[in-house]
Amino acid sequence: MKKFTVIFFFWFAACAAQCQDTKLPIRLAIIGLAHDAVGDFIQRAQSRHDVQLVGIVEPNHELTARYARLFNFNANFFSTNLDELLAKTNAQAPAVFTSTFDHLQVVEICAVHGMDAMLEKPLAVNMEQAHAIAAAAKKGGIQVIVDYETTWYPASQTAYTIVHNQHAIGDVRKIMVCTGNKGPKEAGCSDAFLDWLTDPKLNGGGALIDFGCYGASTITWFMDGQRPGSVFAVTQHIKPDVYPKVEDEATIVLTYPEAQAIIQASWNWPFDRRDMDIYGRTGYVLEPRMDLLRMRQAGTEESELDLPTPSMPNSSSDDISYFTAVIRGEIQPYGMSSLETNLIVTEILDAARESAQTGKRVELSKDPPW
Repeated sequence: MKKFTVIFFFWFAACAAQCQDTKLPIRLAIIGLAHDAVGDFIQRAQSRHDVQLVGIVEPNHELTARYARLFNFNANFFSTNLDELLAKTNAQAPAVFTSTFDHLQVVEICAVHGMDAMLEKPLAVNMEQAHAIAAAAKKGGIQVIVDYETTWYPASQTAYTIVHNQHAIGDVRKIMVCTGNKGPKEAGCSDAFLDWLTDPKLNGGGALIDFGCYGASTITWFMDGQRPGSVFAVTQHIKPDVYPKVEDEATIVLTYPEAQAIIQASWNWPFDRRDMDIYGRTGYVLEPRMDLLRMRQAGTEESELDLPTPSMPNSSSDDISYFTAVIRGEIQPYGMSSLETNLIVTEILDAARESAQTGKRVELSKDPPW
């Protein structure tokens, strides 16, 4: 019986792969080249068979010239707006790498054309824009998802299974998320990226927004979409000569009826950080790296866990697979990527910004403001 099960598993996997190969590739467009993450996305998309890049929308000629050189694109591959691109391609959906402030305008245009959109994190610069994005998506009948690299970490997904599906550490009592780097300028970000990332209007803030959104999305996911009762935040300008317009250090404390969460977002870490600690009533799970998980339960010592490795790309393994599944209607957006989660993320960041400015804890309304 065991031998039959193994044979059936490999037969099923082979059939699934063959079925995947028979699907026509999703025709993806890219809107915006102002975010440095776009280079990695282009490289990954070009190496796949389930998607086809059909064009890029970018009005900045310096940026189009740069990416044309990097990826050997011809001039006709670029358009200055989405209507121009659609006139010469049959694009189905875009991945968006504009400034955060421009997300609203992009989603409104996509909604008119009935095109689902994937936005590089975060969703919006403030709740006003987040509400407008949600309204445009609803009116146009489109899906809007937000891409966080941490969504696809094997350690994060395994931790979620341990905490929620297995309930292996009891009820969650505390979550701590540390995110950031030594600073975008120190890390070598391009001038085009820095121009808007360090602008309080175009980014909504500095480290609080840039890396606070990671913590807010992760915590909201682990808290099953629950909104916090209160938000308290402290921000600092440790490097005002480098980042004169925005904060480079932020700590955010969220309270829930039976739990507390802490987000430490910084442009002052000595190393890149995307780590998380989750403490339950009877144990803990620690995620020091995307591929490392440690766990301790009552009556045991701390141990490292083996993480599963997907045998083939799927909607929980990477952003491109996830987005194509959403476009095809195979899945509904969920977890850290969903619009619902990111409305809460924006609410948290808005409250954190207010708290840092006033020095007071911000109490959130019991009912969501959307």
